[in-house]
Amino acid sequence: MPKNRLAFFVSLIILAAVTACDNYNASHFGFSKLEQIRYEGTLNVLTRLSPTTYYIGAEGEAGLEYDLIMLFAQHLDVKVNFITPDTLNEILEQLSAGKADLAAAGLTITQNRKKALRFSPPYQNITEQVVYRSGKKKPKLITDLSRGILEVVKGSSYIGSLRELQLEHPSLNWNINTELNTDGLMYLVNEGLIDYTIADSHQVSAIKRFYPKLNVAFDITEPRQLAWAFPLSQDKSLSDEVSVFFDKIKQDKTLDHLLEKYYGNSGNLSYVGNCTFRLHLQTRLPNYESLFKMEGGKYNIDWRLLAAISYQESHWNPDATSPTGVKGLMMLTQATASQLGLTDRTDPAQSISGGTLYFKQRLKKIPKRIPEPDRTWFALASYNVGFGHLEDARILTQLRNRDPDKWLDVKSSLPLLSKEKWYKKTKHGYARGNEPVNYVENIRSYYGLLIWLTEENQIEKNVMSIIKPEQPDSINNKALSFEPPTL
Repeated sequence: MPKNRLAFFVSLIILAAVTACDNYNASHFGFSKLEQIRYEGTLNVLTRLSPTTYYIGAEGEAGLEYDLIMLFAQHLDVKVNFITPDTLNEILEQLSAGKADLAAAGLTITQNRKKALRFSPPYQNITEQVVYRSGKKKPKLITDLSRGILEVVKGSSYIGSLRELQLEHPSLNWNINTELNTDGLMYLVNEGLIDYTIADSHQVSAIKRFYPKLNVAFDITEPRQLAWAFPLSQDKSLSDEVSVFFDKIKQDKTLDHLLEKYYGNSGNLSYVGNCTFRLHLQTRLPNYESLFKMEGGKYNIDWRLLAAISYQESHWNPDATSPTGVKGLMMLTQATASQLGLTDRTDPAQSISGGTLYFKQRLKKIPKRIPEPDRTWFALASYNVGFGHLEDARILTQLRNRDPDKWLDVKSSLPLLSKEKWYKKTKHGYARGNEPVNYVENIRSYYGLLIWLTEENQIEKNVMSIIKPEQPDSINNKALSFEPPTL
């Protein structure tokens, strides 16, 4: 047995003998941080509850940081203990105190933070943006922000950015919120309770779908980078292994696919489209919601996905008819309706039943090796353009040395079906390949909105737990802190 392996196993035996002792520290026995985590079998991770990091969704735990951490835990063959402090400042304080192994919380790399923390390789580029509400005058210059209430999160990188700007614009001032996160402050802007806040561009992109009144005025920084953070220590074993992990997922495009999963369609829905959808949600969906739920339960499909498909097809109008002759809530052709045994495709119950069965058939044709959510996106594309054309696009994806099992890659190949150079290489020939791409991305937007609007609004709940509606003065007295700006 090699000497280094022998030494490692001896260390394991020693540690096993003393784990019952109070206040033991594995580092006292020569263990590196990485060896300690692997031996104990748990990775302790600080994160924050947010649509861009970690949240509980329709399918359980989700979020970009969640997915990345779970992949890293799989890489180490350990379990994960997620710790979710109430504020960003608490995350930074607990990490600096060594109360977790790392923080995966959408943290921006800054020179000031590098004095107290070690960072992983970056995984996402962002800019810091001024956010304001539609209906109010758009600020065009930094000096315009002094005409309203600008509020930012305590401990955020935004404070350092504002302090730099303040050197050139002494009139610039802001309040520091000690209790809410950036999502909460964007909610306050949306509700007109404050005028402006600063947020990372990816956060704004994600939240704007849910709060369409929010708008971006301008960037206050050049592009910056997000990364995981570790306590400063001489022991770099964990951060070195994270670097290996990020190199791997960048090379095999896993990181690209995850970014597409969470942000690929975040800007797909216009303000007017968003507002129209919300109106129809109140006036039309209640007439058919029970039917979507019944059919979804029958085939183990989220009823909101079925409703999103129907909205894309007909805007929940049972009398909808296209120039090509498709009709009803699910816009079925006469041939498809006959194949499914429907007698009246304009009947809401038959249309939803038939459309659900047809979608389930499309889903079954997608190779089982393809995981979710890509499998669903492929099934939706075939619902629109046909399975044959989808297969043609997947073959073209292979020819282009990309992954035919990933929606991110296949959606870039589908538009090629309208170009002779490419479609002459396919079995099924020409197709308007842009249409299934738009179709799928629209449904993803509607589906995300339906989930958001039919579940408890955690952002609003968190804000209201601090700002009591019956106490308007609390907005200025409790939620806001007027301490001097600090780094």
